[in-house]
Amino acid sequence: MSEEKMQANEMNLEEDLNEILKVRRAKLKDLQERNLDPFKIVKYDVTNSTKEIVDGFESLEGQSTSVAGRLMSKRGMGKASFCDLQDRYGKIQLYVRKDEVGEESYELFKKYDIGDIVGVKGEIFRTHKGEISIKVKEITLLSKSLQPLPEKWHGLKDTDLRYRQRYVDLIVNPEVKNTFILRSNIIKSIRKFLDDRGFIEVDTPLLNTIPGGAAARPFITHHNTLDIDLYLRIAPELYLKRLIVGGMEKVYEMGRMFRNEGMSVKHNPEFTLMEVYEAYTDYKGMMDLTEALISTVALETLGTTKIVYQGQEIDLTPSWTRLSMIDAVKKYADVDFNNIKTDEEAKAAAEAKKLYVKEGMTRGEILNLMFEEFAESNLIQPTFIYDYPVEVSPLTKRKPDCPELTERFELFITGREMANAYSELNDPIDQKERFINQVKKRESGDDEANMMDEDYVTALEYGMPPTGGLGVGVDRLVILLTDSASIRDVLLFPTMKPKE
Repeated sequence: MSEEKMQANEMNLEEDLNEILKVRRAKLKDLQERNLDPFKIVKYDVTNSTKEIVDGFESLEGQSTSVAGRLMSKRGMGKASFCDLQDRYGKIQLYVRKDEVGEESYELFKKYDIGDIVGVKGEIFRTHKGEISIKVKEITLLSKSLQPLPEKWHGLKDTDLRYRQRYVDLIVNPEVKNTFILRSNIIKSIRKFLDDRGFIEVDTPLLNTIPGGAAARPFITHHNTLDIDLYLRIAPELYLKRLIVGGMEKVYEMGRMFRNEGMSVKHNPEFTLMEVYEAYTDYKGMMDLTEALISTVALETLGTTKIVYQGQEIDLTPSWTRLSMIDAVKKYADVDFNNIKTDEEAKAAAEAKKLYVKEGMTRGEILNLMFEEFAESNLIQPTFIYDYPVEVSPLTKRKPDCPELTERFELFITGREMANAYSELNDPIDQKERFINQVKKRESGDDEANMMDEDYVTALEYGMPPTGGLGVGVDRLVILLTDSASIRDVLLFPTMKPKE
């Protein structure tokens, strides 16, 4: 099709839309002039949902009901009409006859549009064709839809428009609503799992004077009364570990985090993170907890631990593979860091693999770089990667027998990081030294490096017991369990650049 024809079609569509908008507003004005303004109705008593009627039809047949929802289709406009009403749970057919509702009411009904919200009272029955329906005795317009549903009501396909107008997406794409209902069930299941094991859910500040607990660039805001800059939190970690110091022993928090970084199918500037801290355990205890948590949530919400993600079969049944970072790099990059002792040797090994090594990178940082480049994407089935270099783990306890490594793991599924956990660093002297090193990195231009948090060091000086800590990306877990392609598919209102 030529560009001129495409432009002409777009103009015609716009003219048609403008005409529809005018007609719908004219219908509303007519109702208002007749003292039938639907927007003045404040309540409608509903006795049944569509699901209750369909599931309980055998016992409900012939009984009266009152339902409410959105009109999604209308068929036949003589003395009788069929239409589909949609509520939160699904759809049900309405049978509307002039003889039943009265001539005046039926004439009003004929002017109702697809998308209007109505309440109906009637009798539950099954049509000659076997479809469970409601024989309408009374119909009331509860809200006038002034905008037409997209694409003649067959669905909203434009992903950008779907994310911007999630309300329309939820109306016309029932599977989207199911995704978010499943998300809610996943979050309930996570909470139940932890609550049943004696963890206490807590709230920590979203506005921080020092952003900490992760390597990330924060969002900055300003408090007028105190005349100070504040940061939207990037992680709740340092506050939660203060509670461990205070003797709460088993705590967790699930909520929004904010990181001023790039956007992708895996990243949104605000996202949901769950962090768990337990006194008197270590990162191996957190591995067991993570494995039990995710497999239990899958079983409770999906009924199985064997799922399919984007065509790949994923088995979440315990026990999962456990592999050190050094062994993962040896397996997938064919480089053995057990034989690499210096920064120079590590740099040479990386450059031999055609990797760019930044000035000043250490052996540990290069080990992590090679893991991310060669191993990460291969970790499709659930895999714990453990023993991370100390340089990339500023809040983690060192391995007693190998102090250049830390007691840390990350969980990978479908090549994506799903969880991060440590044996938490509880030595205040070591912690302060690592903060100092992070400050030096920050002064050298690394704006994702940690700031000095003197109060947190002071908290550690009061004594924190040996502690295991875990962070789980809730959105990524939902992506996995709902077989979604992007984080935007599991956030009701993802961050979008405003339209001009």
